[in-house]
Amino acid sequence: MSTAPSLRDASWLRAGATARVLALLNADGEEARVAGGAVRNALLGLPVGDIDIATTALPDEVIRRAKAAHIKSVPTGIEHGTVTLVIDGQPFEVTTLREDIETFGRKAKVAFGRDWKRDAMRRDFTINGLFATSDGVVHDEVDGLADIAARRVRFIGDPAQRIAEDYLRILRFFRIHAAYGEGAPDRAGYEACIAGRDGLSGLSAERIRMEMLKLMIAKCAADALVAMDDAGLLVRLTAGVVYHGAFANMVAIEHELGMAPDAILRLGALAVAVTEDAKRLSQRWRLSNAETKRLDSMGHRWWRAAGMDEAIAQRRLYRLGAPRYRDRMLLAWARAGRDFDGPRWRALTTLPERWTPPVFPLKAADFIARGIAEGPALGHVLALAEDGWLALQFPLEDAALKAIADDTVAKFTRDHRL
Repeated sequence: MSTAPSLRDASWLRAGATARVLALLNADGEEARVAGGAVRNALLGLPVGDIDIATTALPDEVIRRAKAAHIKSVPTGIEHGTVTLVIDGQPFEVTTLREDIETFGRKAKVAFGRDWKRDAMRRDFTINGLFATSDGVVHDEVDGLADIAARRVRFIGDPAQRIAEDYLRILRFFRIHAAYGEGAPDRAGYEACIAGRDGLSGLSAERIRMEMLKLMIAKCAADALVAMDDAGLLVRLTAGVVYHGAFANMVAIEHELGMAPDAILRLGALAVAVTEDAKRLSQRWRLSNAETKRLDSMGHRWWRAAGMDEAIAQRRLYRLGAPRYRDRMLLAWARAGRDFDGPRWRALTTLPERWTPPVFPLKAADFIARGIAEGPALGHVLALAEDGWLALQFPLEDAALKAIADDTVAKFTRDHRL
């Protein structure tokens, strides 16, 4: 074991809600430490998100202490030793130290213990196996500090064994590497992922979605996805053609436009060429209705944007609305090939920032006054008039609107007399 006093200046550790949880559990012969991702991120100088706590105290004792301190506790995974404490609206997952007695997929049989090394050894990657005490000392039982320094993602112990315990770790290997690693993936871990790839078929769609959407927005997602494809993993997840160039282009576009990474946009660039691709991904990854609709819209004739001028783009923006229009333009831009750097794509994509479509000014009353009865015919006439208004590029002058209304009624009446 090695120790490193690396987090003594971490304000989030020494004060506030985290300090209260640690103080609550560091008493009367029990010990608690911050575990996993929070320690990793702090050492890497990255934002600290969720804070997980490991403790020698048994779950019932954690609940008893929380109750005595008037802290809300929720037994979120008490059979595996996890109790969630909520302080000032911030949740902390507190888990009793464990060791695996038997492992069979995700349903491992565990025993609670007091051995910090055994608890670390059952975790997935060395950079996730670090602990920090309340005074900021980092405890390393798995050589994770060296891997933090090298930006290297390695399985703890035998990679094949870690993967057999939970095949989701194949996806986590690439996702964690994409977020925190540098260079090529660890060779032993990579080969173990290839050897265990048949296990992906047993994963639930919900768990695949969770990991893959996180991977999509990771810092080095493009390289990780290429590595997954080379390993024969990506085709098992998408069951279709993938477009690595378009994915890399989408990342570059987001950067150019100052956009935050968008998992669904990037997934569309990677794997959606037609609407059928969106439907297949939705089923395989159990995407939400909103995510499915967004991908479906992106895949609908995005290629028409290749010859689009601003007048046509304005009509598309009117029909689609700003979010769907922007998604479709971004996908077309990412797939533009040699024309990718052309300034016209930026102009088309940013059109909603420069121009707001007007509201169609003609109303049902305008056509009722011209003799069209209420009912299906009226709706049809309104749709025809709107098409004519769009074709003339949104005129708003009274004379132009009167001409559109008159011409539409005349055409409708003539067609329905035949």
